[in-house]
Amino acid sequence: MIEKLACRLGRNDETPNIELAELLCQSEDTGGIRGIVEGRKGKDKAIASDCIKVLYEIGERKPHLISAYADDFLSLLFSRNNRLVWGGMTALAAIAETAPDVIYKKIDRVLSAFDAGSAITVDNGITVLSKLCKTNKAYESHLFPVLLEHLRKCRPSEIARHAERMAVCVNQDNVKEFIDVLDARKDYLAKPQSERIRKLENKLSKQK
Repeated sequence: MIEKLACRLGRNDETPNIELAELLCQSEDTGGIRGIVEGRKGKDKAIASDCIKVLYEIGERKPHLISAYADDFLSLLFSRNNRLVWGGMTALAAIAETAPDVIYKKIDRVLSAFDAGSAITVDNGITVLSKLCKTNKAYESHLFPVLLEHLRKCRPSEIARHAERMAVCVNQDNVKEFIDVLDARKDYLAKPQSERIRKLENKLSKQK
């Protein structure tokens, strides 16, 4: 399977990696997926980058096929290679509802990467935390306040995007607090951001 990666084909685009992910999903080739996981662990950065791309593309389509590798993705959050950090967080975002307990056991690692990460790491970190909240009330009690605090402090240009990602874990019990945080930041929003928040709040208000 490694031979089908973009870098091994002399390609600079992601199409071969996406095609490989689709092939592995269609065949549910667990051995091939394991080979991609092992390829990611090698010293070749190009191969590692292509492998993590294949893995999170699989996760977006059939998360159960990569759920067993949650610990592998968690280990990437400490990588010195930023591509692998945000790739690992993207993979975790894909499997957060199928492997929540494994991820939550190492939630400090996720929170550390979330606090210090790049924009892509933060975006996907929000998805990880939000999906964990959705799966377990105890996780929600711990992590929803973290999400709200982030929403209070993030840049105005990020508010709508991040709120939309958090919306998956908003429910009848926490919707008022969530909307109150958004309302408190409305004066800082540009018109397009305000419109996105308005639409989101209208949708969520039905849960009150």
